[in-house]
Amino acid sequence: MASDDQWLVVGLGNPGPGYAGNRHNVGQMVLAELAHRLSVGFKRHRTNATVAEVRLVPGGPRFVLAKPDTFMNVSGGPVQALLRFYDLDVSRLIVVHDELDIDFDTLKLKHGGGHGGHNGLRDIIAATGSNEFTRVRVGIGRPPGRQPAADFVLKDFGASERQNLPILLADAADAVEMIAADGLIAAQLKFHTARD
Repeated sequence: MASDDQWLVVGLGNPGPGYAGNRHNVGQMVLAELAHRLSVGFKRHRTNATVAEVRLVPGGPRFVLAKPDTFMNVSGGPVQALLRFYDLDVSRLIVVHDELDIDFDTLKLKHGGGHGGHNGLRDIIAATGSNEFTRVRVGIGRPPGRQPAADFVLKDFGASERQNLPILLADAADAVEMIAADGLIAAQLKFHTARD
């Protein structure tokens, strides 16, 4: 049954250990951080995703944390199936994803808008027929020199980035929690101001 305190939080990435440390998988890294701090484990789900269900605090917002088991470019099918299974409107969806157009170690939060060339978002918008969901955009920066973006996102974070990565993941997890507890505008005021 649908609930106005329930959120589907999807972390985008590619499946399998070979991709786990890639920049493109930072959305799934944020979900791992959320699951760790909320002491919940992921389980296979019939929607072609790996899912963990937990309340933020006792009596507080309920999270369905989900990592599609598909490749990034076909994330839409599992997301649509999850929305249907949990009887949630797309407005209750938070997608956490990597963002080339934002500097590394920076977060931007938004509701709605286009896909900006991000194939995971493109497929979610196509599958759900809507762009009216919230995004936690985790900055990974632009590739150096002439390196193609497609190669850059499928590489692991560099050594200097890895030093700051735990803080970035924690901040992104905080942003997800704040969106659910206090609303998007409050979260934007905190995280955009802190990083501009």
